[in-house]
Amino acid sequence: MIASHASWRNAPSQQSFCLLALLSMLIAAPAFLMIRLLEPELVLPAFSILLFSDAVIAAIVARINSENVTLWDIAGAFTMMGCAATIFSEPDQVALFFEQPAEQRPDTPR
Repeated sequence: MIASHASWRNAPSQQSFCLLALLSMLIAAPAFLMIRLLEPELVLPAFSILLFSDAVIAAIVARINSENVTLWDIAGAFTMMGCAATIFSEPDQVALFFEQPAEQRPDTPR
C-alpha cells in the first residue's frame, strides 16, 4: 500500500509531458525543414546549431523551473547530441555553411 503511494508521487505530470512535447517540436519542425531545404553537406552543421540552441532553451526553462531535474537532463542530452553532430561534420561543411549566405548577397565587398 505504501509503495503504491510512493510511485504515484513520482509519476510524470501533464506539465512535464507538454514541455517535452514542445521541446520535441522545437527540434522536429526545423530539422524537417533543414533536411528538405539545405544541401546534404550543410544539414549536420545546421543540426548541431539547432541542438545547441534547443539546449539553451531547455536550460533557461530548467533554471526558471528549478524543481524539475529532468529539464537539466534534457538540456544536457541536447548538448551532447549537438557535440556529436559537430564532431561528425567535416570542417569544410561548417565553412561552407557559414560562407553560403555571404556569397548570395551582392552588396558584400570583396
